[in-house]
Amino acid sequence: MRNSLGNIDAKELELPETAFIRDIESKVFQSIVLQVLSRIEGVETLEGNLFDSLLGDSLDGIKGISVSQDQKSHSIAVRAEINVAYGVSIPEKAEEIQTKVIKEISRLTSLHVASIHVVFKNLISIKTASIAQG
Repeated sequence: MRNSLGNIDAKELELPETAFIRDIESKVFQSIVLQVLSRIEGVETLEGNLFDSLLGDSLDGIKGISVSQDQKSHSIAVRAEINVAYGVSIPEKAEEIQTKVIKEISRLTSLHVASIHVVFKNLISIKTASIAQG
């Protein structure tokens, strides 16, 4: 039996390195942000009750949460429009939201969060905020 490969170097037969690729849809990031917001007292999404948003049939229409991804730098930018309870310190609440969202997205996806823009759209009553939390 004759060697059909002739004098081919074994290195030429080795497979090239495998490229591992993962894509994460924006809906995943939106869901992560919703989960984080649901655990923060004194805020709610533009749709109102956070749990209604989480349990909704479709996450396509999550109002006020948008994500853009930069494939080259493996980073994302988040924009979250929310309502805040009257009497809550807006600068402190913004920092809390930003810190928690960044930590959770980084932990779950290993992606860098390049920016997180929190937009406070409206004031809500303290009662409404506590009902949305519990």
